[in-house]
Amino acid sequence: MDKNIVVLGSTNIDHVMMVEHLPNAGETLASSSYKVIPGGKGANQAVACARLGAQTSFISCVSSLDTGANIVVGFENDGMDVSEIDVLDDVNTGVALIMVDNKGENIIGIYPGANNALSPEKVGRSEISIAKADYLLMQLEVPIESVILAAQLAKKHGTKVVLNPAPARDLPAGLLSDIDIITPNQTEARVLTGIDVIDTATAESAATILHSQGISTVIITMGELGAYVSSEGHAQLVPGNSVDTVDTTAAGDTFNGALLVGLSNGQDLLSACQFANKCAAFSVTRIGAQLSIPYSSEVSGLVEPASRNST
Repeated sequence: MDKNIVVLGSTNIDHVMMVEHLPNAGETLASSSYKVIPGGKGANQAVACARLGAQTSFISCVSSLDTGANIVVGFENDGMDVSEIDVLDDVNTGVALIMVDNKGENIIGIYPGANNALSPEKVGRSEISIAKADYLLMQLEVPIESVILAAQLAKKHGTKVVLNPAPARDLPAGLLSDIDIITPNQTEARVLTGIDVIDTATAESAATILHSQGISTVIITMGELGAYVSSEGHAQLVPGNSVDTVDTTAAGDTFNGALLVGLSNGQDLLSACQFANKCAAFSVTRIGAQLSIPYSSEVSGLVEPASRNST
């Protein structure tokens, strides 16, 4: 039976420019393409969960002053429960300014906007949704106090806490001890552990530090190399998938959403990571955040058989 996933996090309006190379300080570049696309790490991950077929609820804040309300309609069209999304009248929806070069690499600047209104009080009002969930998936584009409270409420009610610690920042020990699964990329792993993750040996060292802080499952995403998975005394690199990269925006978000979809469908941890790697690879072949996130019909051939040993 499918499990219920609640995602708590940011919603942004992405302004995306394609450029030949990423600019140096003081450099002005002409763009070959400009798009305005729904984004935000929380929204991207919720969209990935919903499009890949999971029962998904989203806790977030947007604005009525711009296209925020229309973005919520898009979430509904993807099959998401939007009852916990607040539409505000006194602040704009969050904004991300994104430049993508011809290698698919990007630079991103963020204005939080309505995301800062996802306060601990808002989280408290969403306790019932968190309590009913099997998994709570969060990131770090909303106030850290809200992430901490949501993790505490999830632990109180037996909901598994999954944190994608992005954007990279130091985290309090109390939050780390409430996390069941953490999914940093190499940069985020370095910020959290001080280890420069470049291979499986350094990934193992970083994972060991995170385990020592009370986290039972550590998944370090390493781009084309794949994902290093460490849980219950077992660790291995789940290889990535080689594709022609167009835009890496939302690849990590697609990975996180697909990971939880795999777990909610009864796959074991390694099979869920294999599925997540494939979905993330699919996403980098297309431009934009939510525009690149696949639907279940597009990746149906990528799904691995479910294991009896689910995590």
